[in-house]
Amino acid sequence: MDFQDGTPIDKCYAYLFDELKKLNHSARVVDDTNVLQEANPVILKILDDMLIDTLKPGSCIAGAENAKEFLAAVNSGKRGIILMEHYSNFDLPGFSYLMRKSGVPELKEIAERVVAIAGMKLSEENPMISAWASAYSRVVIYPSRSLASISDPEERAREEQRSRKINMASMRALDNVRKQGKILLVFPAGTRFRKNKPETKRGVREIDSYIRLSDVMLPVAINGNCLRISDENPSDMIKDEVWHDKMIYTAGKMLDCKSFRKAVQEKLPEDLEDKKQPVVDKIMEILEDLHNEAEKTR
Repeated sequence: MDFQDGTPIDKCYAYLFDELKKLNHSARVVDDTNVLQEANPVILKILDDMLIDTLKPGSCIAGAENAKEFLAAVNSGKRGIILMEHYSNFDLPGFSYLMRKSGVPELKEIAERVVAIAGMKLSEENPMISAWASAYSRVVIYPSRSLASISDPEERAREEQRSRKINMASMRALDNVRKQGKILLVFPAGTRFRKNKPETKRGVREIDSYIRLSDVMLPVAINGNCLRISDENPSDMIKDEVWHDKMIYTAGKMLDCKSFRKAVQEKLPEDLEDKKQPVVDKIMEILEDLHNEAEKTR
């Protein structure tokens, strides 16, 4: 369909609202019984069509050889995790689409085996956003940032109990899907990057736990953005703006998780209490370097 760049997504795709709501069978309220939510192939086709509308020629996956090496390691029995930059709710859809349409069998296989780690907001905030998220397999978590934003003591106590139940169930679900040979995909920043808010690009320290429980990791940078956060309504996902753009996803060199963590932590002062955050900070540095290098030729 034709649309002007900067049009809010609820205006671009309003005609899909009713259909998506009917097609979405995933839980709208997350609890410890439904943290694993399987992909809906019918909605995936709709998301693919949206991407065909927005992606400019030249959109692609770069660093395919690195991705192939990563898949080979996973196929040998190693636990794999993809760590990706995060700019929009089209980040995972764009990655999945371009990997599956690349013509490279290994990239298609990675896309089909990915299980994303997703915050509850995608499931609970808006029925249309929930429907889009349901196109992809994901394990839902209760993010620490969401809990930290609650100021009322009684509500916080209730939500702390809820978060423990959900996150314990999530860890069990992650263990189960990994036994099936699935690949985890995590956005280490834990939120979308916002202009003039550099703190939104800082990695969340909890990501160190995912790295510690993995064997190999693949950093992926994103250049371009087809779904940009609205300056006027930054907290309302349904008001995100649709733009035509050339999207390049760059897979960096595969890293051994144990060696990586050891190398970072060996350089830290012995009396430093928090040895998790520096590991995540280093990942964000790697992603930033990949991003800046790719932007030179985009």
